[in-house]
Amino acid sequence: MKKLTLNILVAVLLWFFMFSPWTKDYFNFWISMTISALILITISLSQRKEILKQFDFNWKSISLGIVGAAFLWVVFYVGEFVATWMFDFARSQVDSIYSMKDGQDKLWVGLGLLFIIGPAEEIFWRGYVQHSFINKYGEWKAFIFTTLIYALVHIWSFNFILIMAALICGIFWGLLYRYNKNLVLLVISHAIWDVAVFIIFPIM
Repeated sequence: MKKLTLNILVAVLLWFFMFSPWTKDYFNFWISMTISALILITISLSQRKEILKQFDFNWKSISLGIVGAAFLWVVFYVGEFVATWMFDFARSQVDSIYSMKDGQDKLWVGLGLLFIIGPAEEIFWRGYVQHSFINKYGEWKAFIFTTLIYALVHIWSFNFILIMAALICGIFWGLLYRYNKNLVLLVISHAIWDVAVFIIFPIM
């Protein structure tokens, strides 16, 4: 567990540098996110080579991944109306999230989300972190611990909507992993949702 704790702290530091108001202006967010994603993949595969065995390409998992991404997009579409109705600051915080892609090439951002960032997050948070917690604490505690940590690493943004979005995503993907250990499903769901919500069908 010491190695797991250390590697989670690495993720916390990476998210700090990417999101905190004291450091984010010194880095291009998307380059930093891509580098961070590659670091997370390296950590995951170096610590648990058996992660590769969690990839089972079959039509059911591919289809469920696509459906899962679409379902999550609908959840966020409805959630945006609810959040803006409940909180006066919600719209400005959503706008600040989308401002991260201002001035960026949408094609390259989309490709990064689809092939590097989305997959890396699932490999690390579910395939490595949640799986490691399962071995120590069992399925449900592992789900709760991973979901809370995944949401809380976004706290450096000081953006309530982003933290809640991470919590909802963490619950959704954590439950998918709880009941289906196939990372193909998780990677497809996360990657397609990322591209849909940020690039193709932004919720604005």
